[in-house]
Amino acid sequence: MKVMGIAGRSGMGKTTLLERLVPHFTAQGLRVSLIKHSHKDIEVDRPGKDSWRLREAGCQEVLLLGRTRWALMHELRGDPEPELPYLLSRIQHCDLVLVEGFKSGDFPKLEVWRASHGGEPLWPQWPGIAAVASDVDVPSCALPVLPLADPTRIAEFVWATASAV
Repeated sequence: MKVMGIAGRSGMGKTTLLERLVPHFTAQGLRVSLIKHSHKDIEVDRPGKDSWRLREAGCQEVLLLGRTRWALMHELRGDPEPELPYLLSRIQHCDLVLVEGFKSGDFPKLEVWRASHGGEPLWPQWPGIAAVASDVDVPSCALPVLPLADPTRIAEFVWATASAV
């Protein structure tokens, strides 16, 4: 299993790029998973549903199984957020795990940066950024700069640069 991070400030187009990369990998027969870290509370269940009611009643984990998917929800209940290696151990075997967030993690990352969205690039401060994907030239960047309009080239870089775990 290989791991590659997708980094960037909010609104830079990380999800849009991921939506373009995943089909590229799956068309090659690769199994791709995603771990996304959010600083916001997330809610994947609806109030009033049985699973929600049982989580609210105190279940540590609730696993839902339906005809087309299953989902495991784990309540932290005040425990610290788990580290990325623990989360990776929970992912079923796949060829590539794309990680959004975990900026201080020790794995390679591709930064998505658009000058028109404002804000300074992350690459000078964040550890592990191996390249920048942008819609403009970034002459001050000492890292490879990949064109956002070329998802095939970006996918090739991601696959070649991703670290094995």
